[in-house]
Amino acid sequence: MAKDLRQQCKLFLSGHFDPTPAQLFSQMAQWSEEHDITHDTYGDGAFIQEFEQKVADLLGFEAAVFVITGTMNQPTALQIVCDEKRRQNVAMHESSHIIRHESQGYQVQNRFNVLPLGNVHRTWNVDDLRAWPDEIAAALYELPMREIGGQLPEWEELEAIKDYCQTNDVHLHMDGARLWECGAYYQKSYKEIANGFNSAYVSLYKGINGLGGSLLLGSKAFIEKASLWMKRQGGNVYHRTPFIVSAAMQFDERLTQMPALYERTKQVYQILQDYPQFIVNPKQPQSNMLHLYLPVSVEEGIELRDKIAARDKIWIGNPSPCELPHQCKIEWYVGDNLLNLPDHEFIDVLDMLVAELS
Repeated sequence: MAKDLRQQCKLFLSGHFDPTPAQLFSQMAQWSEEHDITHDTYGDGAFIQEFEQKVADLLGFEAAVFVITGTMNQPTALQIVCDEKRRQNVAMHESSHIIRHESQGYQVQNRFNVLPLGNVHRTWNVDDLRAWPDEIAAALYELPMREIGGQLPEWEELEAIKDYCQTNDVHLHMDGARLWECGAYYQKSYKEIANGFNSAYVSLYKGINGLGGSLLLGSKAFIEKASLWMKRQGGNVYHRTPFIVSAAMQFDERLTQMPALYERTKQVYQILQDYPQFIVNPKQPQSNMLHLYLPVSVEEGIELRDKIAARDKIWIGNPSPCELPHQCKIEWYVGDNLLNLPDHEFIDVLDMLVAELS
């Protein structure tokens, strides 16, 4: 029912504009014709390899390889590290995708052990890493942390973690699913942010709005080994061209847009100050996303969302459980939709929400 209601909506608060398959495929066909794109064969082709290298250069890595999903990408990279170092412990925050959303694949496949870091509600620091007495093969840092509202560590904290890992032979891996959203907050280049990480994963659809897929980045030797392991797991897709085209044709524009999305997020926060009924996390924006807390249970939040969707054709997002039973939270990614929504229309939606909650 929720999916049907969503498809009927005309206004979406979160995310980017989502073209229909016909619209997207038409754009891809036109762009491919204009740029004389030819298919790769199992990843072998000038177009895909040039794009992989473009992103590797942007982040300061030697090489990159396309991986069909992040769920295949990151655990494989971390298992390689553990095998090389002959240590089985990987440290990461409890909100990490590997722990929360991958059906404990790392555990049931006996890939590595996970050591949880820090407080589940905040970013972790070098003291949290130092607290574990065990030998650690790798540490994963998600930039920004999606499950806690897009929070980021302060730059000095991140640099301290990089230094500690380098000094103690800990492979530092970046979960960069939303890395593109970090530059505006840090006021640093992507190469500066990635400097000090031994490997990184980036998404080709989160933020970029492509069809799907990801890249794994690292040294040439590491990527060669990872490429073999992706093949062993069934990730050797025959033609990767559709995924790469859908990302490459808008990649530069999406990255250029990120500062504007961050500024729009600041404006959204400013508007929300007039609505004490809502709580936002983080307190101040650190990326172009946030969690909006509503003073109702998740069941009541879903009823409210569906009512507004059916009546007003507005999709406010997906209420999910949070710490308190009488609250729920909605994740807003400030993308095309909120960027292009005039303030007065956004305020009208908030006023309507308040009226429904009264």
